Order: sequence, then C-alpha cells, then structure tokens
Amino acid sequence: LSLHDALPICWLDYMYRMDKNEYEEIKTVAKYIKENSEAFILLGIGGSYLGAKAAIEAVRGDFHNELSRPQVYYAGQNLSGAYLKKLIQIVKEKEVCIIVISKSGTTLETALSFRVFRELMEEKYGKESKSRIFVVTDKFKGALKSMSELKGYKTFVVPDDIGGRYSVITPVGLLPMAAAGLDIDKFMEGLKSGAEEYSDRNFESNACLLYTAARNILNRRNKEIEIFVSYEPSCISIAEWWKQLYGESEGKEGKGIFPASLSFTTDLHSMGQFVQEGREIIFETTLSIENSEDDMEVPFDSNDFDKLNYISGKTFNYINSKAFEGTFMAHNEGNVPGIIITIPKMDEFYLAKLFYFFMMSCGISGYTIKVDPFTQPGVEAYKKNMFRL
Repeated sequence: LSLHDALPICWLDYMYRMDKNEYEEIKTVAKYIKENSEAFILLGIGGSYLGAKAAIEAVRGDFHNELSRPQVYYAGQNLSGAYLKKLIQIVKEKEVCIIVISKSGTTLETALSFRVFRELMEEKYGKESKSRIFVVTDKFKGALKSMSELKGYKTFVVPDDIGGRYSVITPVGLLPMAAAGLDIDKFMEGLKSGAEEYSDRNFESNACLLYTAARNILNRRNKEIEIFVSYEPSCISIAEWWKQLYGESEGKEGKGIFPASLSFTTDLHSMGQFVQEGREIIFETTLSIENSEDDMEVPFDSNDFDKLNYISGKTFNYINSKAFEGTFMAHNEGNVPGIIITIPKMDEFYLAKLFYFFMMSCGISGYTIKVDPFTQPGVEAYKKNMFRL
C-alpha cells in the first residue's frame, strides 16, 4: 500500500485526472493574455494567489516585471486603499487582463478589489472587458460563479476536494503561471515525478517521511519555531506559501510548530543575533539550490580599499554558498538545529517537485500530531468579529 492510498487527499493524483480540455483551455487563455496585454493583475488571497506568486517569482526571477512581459501585479490580498490606488495608477494606461480567484466570490479582500478593477475594466474596454477578465471559482455555485455567468467571463474550476493552500497544482496556480510565461507542462511533469518519488512507504528512501520525522523530533525537544530560510530573494514568496501551508494545517487544538521565515544573508544583519543567541526554541529549514544560470564575478580593484581582493574572481553564488555553510555551522553550534532541502536548480519541474514534497510532508505531519491538516476552522473567528464591528 503506497502513501497515496493511505492518505485521503485528492490533490495527490490531480495531475493524472485533471480535465484535459480544461488544461488546454488554460494554455489558450494564457496565450491570449500574453499576446493582448502588457500586464495582468492576479486577484486573490491566501492559497488563491500565494502559490502562483511563489512560482512566478522563483522561476522568472527578481525584477521580472522590469525585464519581461507580461508584467504581473497582485491585488485582493489586503484591505489597503493606498496600495490599491497606487496599483491603479500603475496599470490604468496599460493594456491589461484580470485573473480573479475565489471559490466563493465573497472573500472580503478579493471581492472588494474585484469591484474596483471590474469598474476600471468596464470603463476602459466597455463590452470588450468581459474577454479580458478570467475567473477561477466553484464549478456550480457561489457569487463569483453567478456573476461570471451573467457577465460572460471565461471560468475555470477550483476543485471541491482540494483546499486552497494545496491548490497551486490546479487552475488556481496553473492559469496565472501559464499567463506569466511559465512552462506548465514541465510543472506537471515535476508533480508526477514527485508523486512517484514520495509515495514510497520506505522510511529511509522517502524524503517526506524523513522531514516529517525530523520536525517532530525537534518539536519534542522544545523547538517550537521553524524558520524557513533561503539565500535567494526570488524565493521569499515560496516561504510565504510554505508558512500558510503549515500554519493552517498544523496550528489547531493547541498544537503545531510556528512557521516563520527569514531571507539570508539580508536578515542575518537584523535577526541573526536572536537566532544565534536568543531563546533556544528555533530550528531552521534551509532551501538550497545547487545550480543557477545567473551569476556575477567579483571584479579586481587595483586600490583594494575594502581589502576584498582576496575573493576577486570568485562568483557571488560561490560566496553565497560559503555564507550558507558558515551560517549553518554557527547556528548548529548555537543549538539551532538545521534541516537542508536541496534542489538541483530552480525551474518549473523542480519547483513542482518542491511544492509536492511540502504538501505531502504537511499532510503526513498533521496526522502524526493527530490533527486534520485539511481544515482551518480558526480562520472564521476574526471574520465574525470584523463583520460584527
């Protein structure tokens, strides 16, 4: 019996059973967006946008909006009027499309932002606006589904059996990824590779089981905070996606490890002191990328004012790797244990495997601590108070 059979989770084999027509429609719409817009705006919050944002930034890299098209902007993930106003100033003169993602269509942040952008699109494009607005929502019901039918928006389906934080492998993630120019065929192949590799029940050969066990052991040793660390700024949103995945999945019934994140080496200059010598309740999980196509070499300076000529000729990535090794050693010596997760390179294939690895590990971890990793009842409490006020 494989882990796939043991876990009642419908995203495990989604890439094998996804509707082929819908998959091809995603490619068609993505092509339309790329050919007819300078930018698109992704409206969503939580799992409705974090996975796609993580993928786009990790694969396309830093400054992708300045270096390539289409540009990608995000809205519907906060209630800041200042953010929304400035974003409108940026996009109002551009040729734009909208992707709005919400299963219900009534999620406050996304629904209000969509009101604003729907009005903007209708004023700018008139009747043509409906051909520039694309919706990912429930197949049969909900406010967004009803509105889409009335307005004539093209829709894609949020599967009923896949929760938001696990939905990056569905149209929720695939449509914006494809529109941003990512190769979703490679992404799907990565998911299939992950499904094959991480379904093995053999403890020693399954990285998901090893990661889950290591976290559990460290938690029993009073390590209450797990810090996700990356040494590439383009991976910051992967950490944000990971935080939601583990925070919503494990944080219930008074249980769970608190998921936090830092971006090194930047945050070593702000939080490094606490990690090294603060309360001994932390362990680190570091994402290491073995190879990068982009790099720079340190130039030689004849004056050598900074006394750093001894590393001239070395690449920045090489120096970054030594910073990682030195930091990892220092933190271990300071009773901050570390877990290293290594991928060969950052592309669609290996990113998909990474997503699958974390989702599988998270599902196993929830059952290990005897909580349901696929519910989030606690998120309703603040909403009730907010609407009451």
